[in-house]
Amino acid sequence: MEFKGNYWHETCFVCKHCQQPIGTKPLISIESGNYCVPCFEMEFAHYCSFCKKVITSGGIMFCGQPWHKECFLCRGCRKELCEEEFMSRDDYPFCLDCYNHLYAKKCATCTKPITGFRGAKFICFQDRQWHSECFNCEKCSVSLVGEGFLTHNKEIFCHKCGSGVDTDM
Repeated sequence: MEFKGNYWHETCFVCKHCQQPIGTKPLISIESGNYCVPCFEMEFAHYCSFCKKVITSGGIMFCGQPWHKECFLCRGCRKELCEEEFMSRDDYPFCLDCYNHLYAKKCATCTKPITGFRGAKFICFQDRQWHSECFNCEKCSVSLVGEGFLTHNKEIFCHKCGSGVDTDM
């Protein structure tokens, strides 16, 4: 047999791991030796965290685990995520829609999800959250970001508008 410019008896051209003759079967040759495909997969290949099958090409890593691209799915809706932006929760990937629906806090003004995604700014006070663009005086709508404010029940006011209201603070 001839392989890469070297010659062997057929019975001597064997898999480095199982020592069985490779003959004309498919093989994988690496610096440390020649391997039959099953032995190479057993010794060196990554196995998908989802389907447990060998990843032969491509694949992605998530939380230190290998995945086939087609197996990397949203935990909520099973949508493929390999080309999508996603969030994770408890080491599970979620598409943005599922994450927002299941886990994101809701803005006290507009009730839309607050994710902090892409550096979005938000304000937290006691048990409520607001998008920075929604954190405004209930009366005059002036932005309260970086300003002092007063509260009355669940409403927030600037000092001017809140001075005549019996406030919580």
